[in-house]
Amino acid sequence: MANEAKPCPCDIGDRMDYGGLGQEVQIEHIKAYVVKPSSASYKAIIVIQDIFGWQLPNTRYMADMLAASGYIEVDAVLRYLKEQCGAKHIGAVGFCWGGVATHYLALQYPEIKAGVSVYGIVREREDRYDLKTPTLFIFGEKDDVIPLDLVSVLEAKLKEKCTVDYQVKIFLGQTHGFVHRKREDINPSDKPYIQEARTDMLNWLKKYM
Repeated sequence: MANEAKPCPCDIGDRMDYGGLGQEVQIEHIKAYVVKPSSASYKAIIVIQDIFGWQLPNTRYMADMLAASGYIEVDAVLRYLKEQCGAKHIGAVGFCWGGVATHYLALQYPEIKAGVSVYGIVREREDRYDLKTPTLFIFGEKDDVIPLDLVSVLEAKLKEKCTVDYQVKIFLGQTHGFVHRKREDINPSDKPYIQEARTDMLNWLKKYM
C-alpha cells in the first residue's frame, strides 16, 4: 500500500471520466472486461492492467481503443479467447505491473503472436532475454521506477541473446504511466508522445498479428 514516504509508483497521472463500451463477464473464477470490435474478428488482445485493475477507467479506455482497431479485447485467459471468442491470433499488451506480466508471457507462450510491454520489465529471471514472442518495450525517459541504465541492459542483452524481433523505445521527457495515465486534453505538451506511443503499440500488433 502506498504511503506518504513511499507513494505507489502507479498512482500518477490522471483518472479518466470514462465508462467503457464493453461488458463485465465472469470467466470461471476471474472477473474480466470484454469489448469487441464492430465487425467480426479472429484476432484478440489480452490487456493486463496495472495494480488498479481493469475497473480503472483508463484501462477500459485503452481496451476500447484496441477494439476499435479490430481486436477482440479481454483481460482473461487464452482458453476463453480461443473457445468463446473464436480467436486464432492472440497478442498481449500490459501496463506497469501488466507490462511485467506481458514480458513473462513473451518468454513462455510462443502462441502469443505479439507483445507490447509498456513500462514493465522482468528483473529476476535468468532467461528474461530469451523471448518467444516479438515484443515492443515502451519506456519513459524520466521513469523513476525503471531507470535508464536498466533499460540499456535490457536492450544490450536482447541484442545479444534474443532470436525473435523486438524493439526498445524510450520517450523523451516522459514519466511512468504516460501512455495510459495521462489525458491528452490536459497535458498538451505530452500529447504527441502519448499519441506516438499508442500508434507504435497498434502498429506492432498489426505487423505481427
